[in-house]
Amino acid sequence: MSAEPRSLTIDAGQTGIRALLHTGDGTPVSFEFAGIRTDGALVPQLGEVVARVAASAEGPIRSVSAGISGFSQAETDPNELRALGATHGVTEVFLAHDSVTSYLGALGDELGVVVAAGTGVVTLAVGATAVARIDGWGNLIGDAGSAYWIGRAALDAGMRAYDGRGPATALSAFMLEEFADLELAYLDLQADPLRVSRIAAYSRRVTELAGTDAVAAAICDGAAAELVLSAATGLRRVGEADQASPVVCGIGGVLRAPEIAVRFEKGLRALWPEVDIRPAIANALDGAGHLPRVAATSALRDRIAVSLA
Repeated sequence: MSAEPRSLTIDAGQTGIRALLHTGDGTPVSFEFAGIRTDGALVPQLGEVVARVAASAEGPIRSVSAGISGFSQAETDPNELRALGATHGVTEVFLAHDSVTSYLGALGDELGVVVAAGTGVVTLAVGATAVARIDGWGNLIGDAGSAYWIGRAALDAGMRAYDGRGPATALSAFMLEEFADLELAYLDLQADPLRVSRIAAYSRRVTELAGTDAVAAAICDGAAAELVLSAATGLRRVGEADQASPVVCGIGGVLRAPEIAVRFEKGLRALWPEVDIRPAIANALDGAGHLPRVAATSALRDRIAVSLA
């Protein structure tokens, strides 16, 4: 491998960390690590990623750009990461919340809104002079329309049917596949340290049953409506809602399900018949690589923490 300085881009999500080392003289080298822990300090975890990549590669890493779940400019200092990476050649650091890098990966410099719906969900809208983040507040107080939100609604519906508080639903059958005694299901889930991803995985059952089960269909209706509301709110807050065809991009596993995507588009077109719904041009890891190139005049610039030697 070349000893020339190279750059490292990182997409640090809670389910996994992806990193790409750009050598400048060939195909980038990819790395994968366990997910970021948002209940602890973020910079030391990123420093460990830099150190592990550096240990497997020859030559210095000059630049580090990262999109991070749970990132807060008030609590995350790029100077600290630059100091941790100094022994590996790091001289510049660019950090942002993963909603920013998801946006850049999806729409680049275009004005509009990106709804990123996976295990959690966060929406970012960008106007000429303003940026608005909508939701992304975690499974306890937010993430409306996410896979976790859908999975939790499915379990709730199953227990309502069991109690007689709600209509019968085919969702009950899949619960019985996993929980022999439904009255103990809540104890099993509470004791599982991976309960968030476990509950989110049930969203697939909901979309699979939406065509034949009224309760599953209603959950899909509700999830799509929440995602439409977040997109519309974001566009309104940044001054793009008055456009005849505002730009919208939906990404993430939830919106790859036709049962949600079709409802999402229908809801958007009810508000803007000529809405410009676009596919993502790249991914969040590519978006992290775009951080150093965001124009000084972009409203997103204030959302990027920078440290230069």
